[in-house]
Formats: sequence, C-alpha cells, structure tokens
Amino acid sequence: MPGSGTDSTKPWAAGGPLVILVEPQLGENIGSAARAMGNFGLSRLRIVNPREGWPNEKARVFSAGADRILADATLYPDLRSALAGVNFAFAATARERGMAKPVVGADGAAAEARSRLAQGEEVALVFGRERTGLYTEEVSLCDAILTLPVNPAFASLNLGTCVAVSAYEWFKAESEGALPFAPPDRSPLADKGDLFAFFDHLETALDVSGFFRSPEKAPSTIRNLRNIFHRLGLTRQDLATLHGAITALEEGRAGREARKLENNARAAARKTVGAEKNTAKPDDAASG
Repeated sequence: MPGSGTDSTKPWAAGGPLVILVEPQLGENIGSAARAMGNFGLSRLRIVNPREGWPNEKARVFSAGADRILADATLYPDLRSALAGVNFAFAATARERGMAKPVVGADGAAAEARSRLAQGEEVALVFGRERTGLYTEEVSLCDAILTLPVNPAFASLNLGTCVAVSAYEWFKAESEGALPFAPPDRSPLADKGDLFAFFDHLETALDVSGFFRSPEKAPSTIRNLRNIFHRLGLTRQDLATLHGAITALEEGRAGREARKLENNARAAARKTVGAEKNTAKPDDAASG
C-alpha cells in the first residue's frame, strides 16, 4: 500500500555516499531513484544533464514523498564536474569494461563506502543512462566498478531498481541489519493445569454435541485431539480465546443474546441502586 509503514514523526535518516545520476532520460526514474534513496537513508543527489530538464514534475510525483531529496539535488553539465570534491567513486555497470579496477557487488560497495566515509572521505555511487548506461570514458573517471549478480541474458536493470538495490545494501550495513520491528511479546505459555482445564471443556462440549459416536473409538480420538493442541505450544491467551469459542458454540446465538440481556439487566439494576443511594436524604439531627 502507498505510504505503508511511513511515520513522519520519526527522524529522517540522511547522509551516506552521494548518488550521481548521469543524463537520466525520464523524470519518473529520477523520482523512483529519489524514493529508493529516502527508503534507505541516502539523501544527497547530484544529477548530470537530465534529458527532460529540471525541475521535473514527473520526478516529484514518482518520488512519493521524497521531495526533500529532489529539492536539495544539484545539477551538473557532465560527470567530471559532478565528481568535484569526491575522493572515491563507484561506477555502476552491468558490462565488463576491460579495466583494471576493483569489481564489487552492492554489499562490498556499501562496506567500502562506510569505511571511507568514516575516515572523512567523500564517496559517490554513479549510475548511468537508462538506455546505454555509463560510457566507458565515464567509467574510467571512477575508482571501482559496482555490479550486481543478475541474469546474464537479461542484465539491464531499471535505474530506480539499481539505486534501490545499492541503497538497500548501504542501509543494511549502516543499521547492522536491524529490522524496524520485532514480533510482539507473546502471552505466557499455558501450564498443564490451564491445558487440562481446556481439554475438559472441549471434550465435554464434544461429548454433549454427539461428536463421539463410537464409545470404543472415543479414547483414541481424545488422545489425537490432545496431541494436536500439545504440539501448538499454546499460550494462556490462546486458551482464553479457545474457551470463548467453545462457549459460543455451546450457547448458540439464542444463548448469547439471552446472556447479553441478563448482563445488561444486572448493569441497569446496579446503576439504579447507585442512583437511589446518591439521592437518599440523611435523617434530621435531633435538636437539643
């Protein structure tokens, strides 16, 4: 769902390596790249000569709320100028370029970027055009090649997807893989007394309903039922829910309605007694 998991009250993760998009052709892809950056804690975007000009309304729409990244983006005429102030750059490419450069995956680039940023260096992730990627001359301006293990018969990734995968590995390394939430605390496990009380309730209800049609088979059927529930590791809350379900089946709709009317009558009676106590006048004091 759009916006699912978004909480504007939490601080916006920012920083990390620069993301440089070289001559992106579509505003939609710029926006998708910005959205991925926002998802995974990258905030600094440089754009080289976007084909559809800048600013771009389609980029804003596809950023899905990552407007601040687009608003702070800076434009450059070519990659050489966009690399100003950068100490180490990764060129993202799906093709072998025959260059004596380190070749790393997105996880390796993230680890290297973290190390260099911690030493005060500036690091950039450079992504090329949707149709042709980076030119060989542009790859030569970078220090290492970033590539991904993809289907060699269909290796060309969408620009936004490529940024998303790289940004994901960055944030996973930066957060040490911490997930945003954990399973809720479970109710305490039921003890044997709780479990045996449930068995008594269940087996009595089944007996009354005529479930045990064959007296000879009843003991083995009961054992099978008990073993099913033993395997589940039921909590006290689980048993409370199961007790309620069995009670509802025992009572049926008419029984539930009768119990509801009875409870409402009791509540009304208590309310009436309380009102009478509040309005009663104390006896007049004897005059001396």
